[in-house]
Amino acid sequence: MDLALFVLFIVVIAGLAFEYINGFHDSANAIATVVSTKVLTPRQAVIYAGFFNLVGAFSGVGVAKTISSGLLVHSYAPTQIVIFCALLAAIIWNLITWVFAIPSSSSHALIGGLLGSAMVGSGLGAKVVDFFGDPHKGYFIHKQLPFFHNVYLEWPKSGLMGKVIIPMFLSPLIGVIVGFFIMVLLLWMFAKANPEKINKWFRKSQLLSSGVMAFSHGSNDAQKTMGILTLALLSYGFVHNNDIPMYVVAACAVTMGLGTMAGGWKIIRTMGSKVITLKPIHGFAAETAAAGVILTASHFGMPISTTHVISTSIMGVGATKGAGALKWNLISRIVTAWVVTIPACMIISGLAFYIIQRVF
Repeated sequence: MDLALFVLFIVVIAGLAFEYINGFHDSANAIATVVSTKVLTPRQAVIYAGFFNLVGAFSGVGVAKTISSGLLVHSYAPTQIVIFCALLAAIIWNLITWVFAIPSSSSHALIGGLLGSAMVGSGLGAKVVDFFGDPHKGYFIHKQLPFFHNVYLEWPKSGLMGKVIIPMFLSPLIGVIVGFFIMVLLLWMFAKANPEKINKWFRKSQLLSSGVMAFSHGSNDAQKTMGILTLALLSYGFVHNNDIPMYVVAACAVTMGLGTMAGGWKIIRTMGSKVITLKPIHGFAAETAAAGVILTASHFGMPISTTHVISTSIMGVGATKGAGALKWNLISRIVTAWVVTIPACMIISGLAFYIIQRVF
């Protein structure tokens, strides 16, 4: 096995490891509310969510194509290292936040990792070329390195800003708003209904909403790794365009489904009961709001943070009970993790790239 092929093999293994940990770390996105309201047992919930994650991952490849075409690469070896360091940083950060039971974004971790390793690979002399002009030009990174050949990456304006950066930071705000208004609508519709009957009805309805939420999670999050692996295969020359191979789709779908079934219990408890005290109607509203936002983003090929969207949807739903119903100390920890994720992963991946560069 030649060295470049070996590096590609390591990148694929790292990508699948990230996908499994992503499913494990983000299983709370789909099942936290349905577990906290005792509609399903934890074991039933993770199996249920894992199945719908798997189905959702097969629902399309728009997000994967956005990721795979977000970097236009002109030599294979450096790209493999950039991707490997990004995946390594995202894995490390996901495990750290899991240990402390803090829901954080795997998407932000991955984007931060890509930025960090690409910036270190380019050196501080990287410059902007025609960023606001030709949409096929953007950030050009070019440096001669031993073994890595040329690090030469392009971040197109149309892909990075319109389909990645703006949706990623706007979607949590939309989650709060949609969650709040769906909850207000439900409270208005059932204001005079019997509380026991409403509770019983929404316990059943949560089976539907949690399934749709799990489906939406698979439709967006699983595709990010599909795009990364396709980019690695493309940069090596194993494939010749950014069409996502079916074997990549299948591998990522199964891996995420298995990871979700493993269940990240610490984060499930944080999201399901520590942000607000949930009843079935609240869980239904939060899951419906988040799934709607995520499925819309997936339809337009926009990779967003499903963790941020479901978390802020829960906050929006909780806000209808008054500000005092929200546990602000915990929310501040969650928001801090969101803010820190991208720079932390940039540092981790950049350091990893620097060490590998020095060794080789």
